[in-house]
Amino acid sequence: MARKNAFVKISGDMVNSPELIKWLKKISHEYFTVICVGGGTQINTVFEKQGIPITDHGPLGRETKTLQEKQLARNVLERKQKSLQETLAQHEINAIVKIPILDIGSVLCHVNGDTYALAVYHGFDVIYIVTTQERRETKTKKFKDFPKIQVVAL
Repeated sequence: MARKNAFVKISGDMVNSPELIKWLKKISHEYFTVICVGGGTQINTVFEKQGIPITDHGPLGRETKTLQEKQLARNVLERKQKSLQETLAQHEINAIVKIPILDIGSVLCHVNGDTYALAVYHGFDVIYIVTTQERRETKTKKFKDFPKIQVVAL
């Protein structure tokens, strides 16, 4: 029987959590694991430093309107990806780390991490949305109609 697979969407605010690393080690032993790392809070910080207004997020998340915004957001996410990959290697956790950006015909399409998790829903046996305790209730309500999705607050 083939090994089951798990998709794990991690809030960028959770990446440095020791509890996360312990939890990921357990999950990666049970499943082939693909991790999507977010970075909304960190992107907001970079945008504010650059004088870019933080707009309300629509149902699909943040809409980056200019090439500068797209590149800044991608840079933040790529740094989060690299940092998490290094942490996983240090802890001997076998998982693939992705960022929620689609490159379609050389057009960068930023995708909200939660939306990205829905986009891959049919391909994975289980999907974990790892978030903060403060966001747990909101995320649980958001995904209540998707039985494969489990919200984990660490």
